[in-house]
Amino acid sequence: MLTTPARILRIRGAYRGLLISGFLSLLSMPALARENPSPAPDGFAECKARLEEQAVAAGVSRETASTVMASAEHLERVIELDRRQPEFTTTFADYLNRRVNEARVTRGRELLQEHQELLDRVTRETGVPAPYLVSFWGLETNFGSYFGKMPVPSSLTTLACDPRRSNFFTQQLIAALRIIDEGAIPADKMEGSWAGAMGHVQFMPTVFLQHAVDADGDGRRDLWNSLPDAMMSAGRFLESMNWDGDYRWGREVLLPKNFNYALADGRRLPLAQWREMGITDAFGRVLPQEPIEASLVVPAGHEGPAFLAYHNFRVIMGWNRSEFYAIAVGHLADRIAGAGKLQNPPPEDAPALSRNNILQLQEALQKRGFDAGEPDGIMGPATRAAIRQFQSANGLVADGYPGETVLAELGVNAGQ
Repeated sequence: MLTTPARILRIRGAYRGLLISGFLSLLSMPALARENPSPAPDGFAECKARLEEQAVAAGVSRETASTVMASAEHLERVIELDRRQPEFTTTFADYLNRRVNEARVTRGRELLQEHQELLDRVTRETGVPAPYLVSFWGLETNFGSYFGKMPVPSSLTTLACDPRRSNFFTQQLIAALRIIDEGAIPADKMEGSWAGAMGHVQFMPTVFLQHAVDADGDGRRDLWNSLPDAMMSAGRFLESMNWDGDYRWGREVLLPKNFNYALADGRRLPLAQWREMGITDAFGRVLPQEPIEASLVVPAGHEGPAFLAYHNFRVIMGWNRSEFYAIAVGHLADRIAGAGKLQNPPPEDAPALSRNNILQLQEALQKRGFDAGEPDGIMGPATRAAIRQFQSANGLVADGYPGETVLAELGVNAGQ
């Protein structure tokens, strides 16, 4: 049996504690093994020399900057991964089922008990409940089983010398050199994802500098080899984004018949107002009387699960700006704390759309007079708003989801 206190499953006593940025979803992808460097492109040596001077000017010691930059290699594979765009979007069912599965839930519960003393300490000092800390750990590195194998200095140098996002990765490289300079980890041991995310919780170097802490008292901030450092650092990062320890991330809910799905557009309303609309918890029970706001999220349309997302949902998205990711973190934390599966799991036969499909969808909406923004093959808020308008105009459930009916009526052939 779980020893997790019952308060973890509650909000303010009944529910308490149960449970930069958008690029982190890419950064936490499994990194590929280190490969032989490709021939350096013209100007790479000059770029390295320039980066070395920038690092020294930013406070990195000359010895560290010179030694690390001298051994930094151009990795063509990093450029390939940076350019790669997934051919098909991931459906919510596929995303959630891959990340919140029975093996991960079971392991998460074991680790919750195994590291209870440490996790309780982090919760006391940061306000972040233990199941969430374990959930982030599970999603980022499968509980520390895979950190990535790319040499971070070479990866970041390669990206800093590439014009596409040079400024961003120059900042990350200088931060990585400062981490080496402070003695947190030797340069030849600094491995991570292809884009430089590192350690148990996959911090980017700038996040490391701001939020990593030495929790085990050995004088180093070591997110690779020290679980106390990693868990406390994760807690401090979430605390810095104003994690609310009195409430959970959100909850699965049931919507009444003929519900107005146009309300699932990100607006935040008092929980009492959602309750007055007839929304209940996932078991049909009245929502709690709590003075908080929530937004409605329907990631798979009206045929899939619905969630009321509280403040901490947005905090999770400060770690990774993906609603899918935030739901996965929250749901995995719930499961680790002892909760069951979703009452209304997402349909597994939902169409997986390619970027070309989404582009066709956007163009078709524009031709019908529904403004989806500049067609770009990305399913953003403007596209979802246009879908809702199209659905309303055609007597469909206006959930903003590109299901089979919407695609068929707009002439989009999913999967092509």
